[in-house]
Amino acid sequence: MFLNKIKIFLLASTCLIFFFSNYSGLKSEEIKVISGIAKVIDGDTIRIDGKKIRLLGIDAPERDQKCKKTWLTISFLSFNKNYPCGQISTNKLKTKINNKFLTCEWTNRDRYKRYIAECFKNKRSINSWMVEYGLAVAYRKYSKKFVSKEILAKKEKRGLWSGTFEMPWDYRRKN
Repeated sequence: MFLNKIKIFLLASTCLIFFFSNYSGLKSEEIKVISGIAKVIDGDTIRIDGKKIRLLGIDAPERDQKCKKTWLTISFLSFNKNYPCGQISTNKLKTKINNKFLTCEWTNRDRYKRYIAECFKNKRSINSWMVEYGLAVAYRKYSKKFVSKEILAKKEKRGLWSGTFEMPWDYRRKN
């Protein structure tokens, strides 16, 4: 009986030593910060101090992408027109943050060596703002963080959701 207790104690001790010696690998990734004056590249990419930053969890229309919006409805007949939603997304982001001080929190880099980050202007998430106003969509493939903002934008028919559009990832694949 006494020998069994010693074996159990040794086994438990070995497990605890193994766990704590490998604990650093179980911690969440360290958040690193890039801050400075932002320059907008497009609706989901910026540059700070020469570092290219892809906004985490969102996907904006491509610069040359067009979307459709109803401009006239007569009884049962609607007339749609194309509009440059990619340019609008980029321009709205420029108006919001271009040449302004941002703080971006990143943990990873993508295959293009861009920093993947959530960026803040005066503690307000730019990523969240883009999705909330329909200037970008939640990029569910990489994060579910902004899905609730997308649902709100869609419900209120903001930005992209006021008409029809092709998801940016589908547009990129085709073009």
